[in-house]
Amino acid sequence: MRKTILLFVFVATTAISFGQTKEKELTQAEQFSSQAGTLIERQFIDIGKVKGVEIKILKYKDLNAGTGKSALRFEFEYKSSYSTDTKIASLDADEIDGLIKSIKNLQTNVFPTTRDIYTEVTFKSRTGFEAGAYYSPDKSIWTTYIQIEKFDRNSMVFLSTEDFASLLSLIEQAKGKM
Repeated sequence: MRKTILLFVFVATTAISFGQTKEKELTQAEQFSSQAGTLIERQFIDIGKVKGVEIKILKYKDLNAGTGKSALRFEFEYKSSYSTDTKIASLDADEIDGLIKSIKNLQTNVFPTTRDIYTEVTFKSRTGFEAGAYYSPDKSIWTTYIQIEKFDRNSMVFLSTEDFASLLSLIEQAKGKM
């Protein structure tokens, strides 16, 4: 009887832990905006668009305390045959320099090279936004991409090297306006 109870507890605990989904990680700016007891103003400033991905600055301001935070926001509308879904990622202001440096490093030091084996080079933010490239020896080319949401293949957008350069330019513009 005791073994049966222990087995039931083990199975129930395992089922519960596998059944739970992870909550989306929040940026520092999103955490700032979700504080209870505050009056928050949100401003969405359009920067530009590349390959269907809208780049915006999102400014949060606590109107009671007079404090604020900003984030870089990426929005992509994924369309399937049955519905549409908007994929959204935000990067805190302190992550933008790392993204810019990574894109420039890819352009300068990675894209001019070749590899003998399949290779991936990626930048990841705290919340799972990803920008990078992979090299396929079969095609002998680097393929660039961004993935808006972590673990969501439908949020992946493939970019040409020209699109990747445009993305960098938009991110630099956004940084200047934050």
